[in-house]
Amino acid sequence: MLIENLRQVEKRIEEACKKGNRKREEVTLIAVSKTKPVSMIETIYQAGVREFGENKVQELCEKYELMEKDIHWHMIGHLQRNKVRQVIEKAYLIHSVDSLRLAQQIEQEAAKVGKIVSILVEVNVAEESSKFGIMLEETESFLKEISAFQHISVQGLMTTAPFVENPEENRIYFRKLYQIV
Repeated sequence: MLIENLRQVEKRIEEACKKGNRKREEVTLIAVSKTKPVSMIETIYQAGVREFGENKVQELCEKYELMEKDIHWHMIGHLQRNKVRQVIEKAYLIHSVDSLRLAQQIEQEAAKVGKIVSILVEVNVAEESSKFGIMLEETESFLKEISAFQHISVQGLMTTAPFVENPEENRIYFRKLYQIV
């Protein structure tokens, strides 16, 4: 069942790439492994997946120790400053840098170990009070400020769209984010 689900996801990615006139190699599938047992992750790993996403630091750290070292672990959840040290050498990409204080903490911890950390800046495009992120109008100044950091490499921007019945309603938020790039 798990492998069949993976095949279905791959098929949907290929269809979306064709529709969007993109190459499949330009899209990275990240298997979100949060709350899943290592046995399930191993099954997907054996099928060729090497990108896994965790939203809790403790789970990322535990699975990092148990799994193969060629896996790229993605920190996809909200990251608290006091947990940065735990993931700094384990996370391939931190997806949720949502404040200057967090970026400063990442910079500080990365400098200690001599590493450049890849990040995505989280932008709260929909301006939802329940979500984290930099406000859209603050994004440019935020990026300028952290561009001076020597141990952070901004790979892009990310946003989380509101929960709605019709996903097409969320296109506006992704379009807005794309327009500031």
